Amino acid sequence: MGDNNLPTTMSGRIAADVEMTDTDTTNATSTRFQADSLPYVHKVGKPPKQDLLKEIKTALKETFLSDDPLKPFKDQPRKRKLVLGFQTLFPILEWGRDYSLAKFKGDLIAGCTIACLCIPQDIGYAKLANMAPQYGLYSSFVPPLIYAFMGSSRDIAIGPVAVVSLLLGSMLQNEIDPVTHRNEYERLAFTATFFAGITQATLGFFRLGFLIDFLSHAAIVGFMGGAAVTITLQQLKGLFGIKKFTKKTDIISVMRSVISAAHHGVMELANLTNRSCILDFPYGGKVHCKTIFPFLSSAIQILELKFTFSTFQHDQGKKNKKLFWVPAIAPLISVIVATFFVFITRADRDGVQIVNHIHEGINPSSVDRIFFNGTYLAKGFKIGVVAGLIALTEAVAIGRTFASLKDYQLDGNKEMVALGTMNIIGSMTSCYVATGSFSRSAVNYMAGCNTAVSNIVMSTIVMLTLLVITPLFKYTPNAILASIIISAVLGLIDFDAVVLLWKIDKFDFLACMGAFFGVVFASVEIGLLIAVGISFAKILLQVTRPRTALLGKIPRTSVYRNVDQYPAATRVPGVLIIRVDSAIYFSNSNYIKERLANPPLCRILRWLVDEEEQFKNQPKVEYLIVDMSPVTDIDTSGIHALEELHNSLQKRQIQLILTNPGQTVLDKLHASHCAELIGEDKIFLTVADAVLTFAPKMEQA
Repeated sequence: MGDNNLPTTMSGRIAADVEMTDTDTTNATSTRFQADSLPYVHKVGKPPKQDLLKEIKTALKETFLSDDPLKPFKDQPRKRKLVLGFQTLFPILEWGRDYSLAKFKGDLIAGCTIACLCIPQDIGYAKLANMAPQYGLYSSFVPPLIYAFMGSSRDIAIGPVAVVSLLLGSMLQNEIDPVTHRNEYERLAFTATFFAGITQATLGFFRLGFLIDFLSHAAIVGFMGGAAVTITLQQLKGLFGIKKFTKKTDIISVMRSVISAAHHGVMELANLTNRSCILDFPYGGKVHCKTIFPFLSSAIQILELKFTFSTFQHDQGKKNKKLFWVPAIAPLISVIVATFFVFITRADRDGVQIVNHIHEGINPSSVDRIFFNGTYLAKGFKIGVVAGLIALTEAVAIGRTFASLKDYQLDGNKEMVALGTMNIIGSMTSCYVATGSFSRSAVNYMAGCNTAVSNIVMSTIVMLTLLVITPLFKYTPNAILASIIISAVLGLIDFDAVVLLWKIDKFDFLACMGAFFGVVFASVEIGLLIAVGISFAKILLQVTRPRTALLGKIPRTSVYRNVDQYPAATRVPGVLIIRVDSAIYFSNSNYIKERLANPPLCRILRWLVDEEEQFKNQPKVEYLIVDMSPVTDIDTSGIHALEELHNSLQKRQIQLILTNPGQTVLDKLHASHCAELIGEDKIFLTVADAVLTFAPKMEQA
C-alpha cells in the first residue's frame, strides 16, 4: 500500500511505483498504460478522529433512544409539546379523536365475548394464586381500565393469567401459609403486585426493555410448557376433591398426594345402590358421581378450545373466525350448567366441593395493606420483581404477535410503563399481578376488536358481575373451574415450536427442555432460574467461543467464502485466510489467539500442515489474512491478543494481514498503535485486495 499520509479515499495501483522523469516520455507513456490496465486496490487509511462527547452521546442514543422518541417534539411550540406529551403518556387521546361508532360496534362485541371467557377463568386463576375468588375478578376490573388509557396495543386483553398466578401463589406460600395467615398472605400479594408494577414501569421509563430479551424464546417455550403441565396437575385437587393436597408444585409430590389419597382408602365405591354414590378418599376427600356431568361438559369444552386455538395458531383463526364466540362462551355456559346441576341436586351436601361465598361489590382500597416496612418488604420486593418480569415478557410477546398480524407498530417501552402503572394502581385496589392473556387476546382478535375499548367493555361487565351476579356463583363446583383452567393452559404447550427448536438449534432445544423439566420436576422458581441460566450460558458461550472459518476463493469471482460451506472454493497457495465471526473482547481474545497461533490448541497449525501437504510443490504459507468484517468491536484485551499473534507469527516468518476492519475497530487499532506494529500497508479493504497484492497470479486466475 502507498504513503500513510494519503487520505482515506485515495486508491493506489499494483506496480504503480515506477519512477517517471520528464526526459523519458516513451517510458512514461508505457508505464501509464500498464498502470491503467491494473486493478485498483483501495487504501485503508486512518479514519478521522471522532469527538469523544459525540461518540458517547451516539452510543447512549443507540442504546436507549434508538427509536428517537423525542423527534415529534422538535421545533414544536410549548402548547403542542404539552399535548404531544399527554398523547405519549395516554395514547387513547391520539387514536380517540378518530374513534367512530363502527369501531365501537366491533369493540363492544369483542369486549362482551372476552368477558364471558374471563369471568370463569378469573375465579379459577385466583385459586391458583391461593387468593379468594373475588380477587381474580378485581384484577379484571381496574387494570384493564388503566391499560385502555395508557397501552399501545389494540388487541391485548388484560387480566390474571395462569402462569403468573401459579408463580405468585407458589412463591407467596413459601413465605406465608395462605390458610392460617390469610390476612398477611393477601397483604404480601398486594406488596408483590406493587413492586411488580414498579419494576415494569421503571424498565419502561428508563428504556431498559432490552433486558427482558435475555430470556430466550426457547427458554420461554420450555417454561410455559412446564408451567402448563404443573397447572394441570394442580387441578387434580379440584377434580377429585382432595382436601389434603401437597403445597409443592413438582410432579412427584403431586402424584404422591393423589396416590396416597387413593391408597389410604383404596378409593372404593361406597354403596352403589345408595343415591349418594360417592367414591370415598377417607384421608383425602370425596369424588361424587354427580360431578360426572359437569366434568363431561367441561371435557367437551376442553376439546373445543383446543381445536379452536390450534386452528388459530396455524392460520390466525381465518377458518373459524365467524365461530369465535363458541370457544369464548363455552366456559361460561359450562359454569352455568354445572352450577345449576349442583344447585338442584344439592350435591354439595354429599361432598362435592363448591366455590361458596364470593364477596360482593367492587374493589376495596388496599393502600393500607401494602407492606412498606418490616420483614415482609424485602420478600414482597423479591417476589414482585420475578412475577413482574415474567408478566412483562408474556404481555410484550403477545402484544408484538398481534401487532404483526394487523401490521402496526407496538412501542415496547410504552407497554412497560402502561403495565407497570396498572399493576401499581391495581395493588392499591385489591388486585394481584395482571398482564396480557393469550387465550383472551386471541378471542379478542377473532371477535374483531379495533381498539383497547374492548378492555373497557370487558371491565364494565366484570364490574356489573361484582355488583350483581357474584352470589350466583356460590354453587359452582371446583371441578368445572379446574377443567376451565386446564383448557386455558393447553395452548401453552407448543409441540411444533419444540420440534422446530430441535431441527434448528440443539442448544436452544436443550434450553427449552431444561426449563421444562426444571418446572415439572422441581418448582416454578427453579424452572425459571434454569431458563434464565441457560439463556445466559448460551450468550456467554457464543461470546467466549466465537467461530472461526477458513476461506477460499469462489471460482470465477473475487469473493472469498467458508470452504466448509462452499467446497468448490479454492485455497490460495502460500496464503491462509481466516475469518473471525465475533467481536474480540477480553472474554474471547485468548481463545481467538489460541485458535490462531498457540501450538497446544492451534487449529491454524493444522491448517498450515494441511496447506503444505496439499501444495507440496508450492511455496510454504507466508501470509495469514484475517478477515475482520464480522468483528464489530475490539477492546484492550483483543488488541493485546492481536499484538501477541503478530509477534508469534513473526517468529514463524509469517506476515499478519488484516482486511475490512470496521470504523470502531480501526479507530482502536490506530489509537493503540497496533496498526503501526502490524503495518498500515497490511490493512486492506477486502480479502481480494490483500491476495491481489501478495499473490496476484492467484487472484487473476
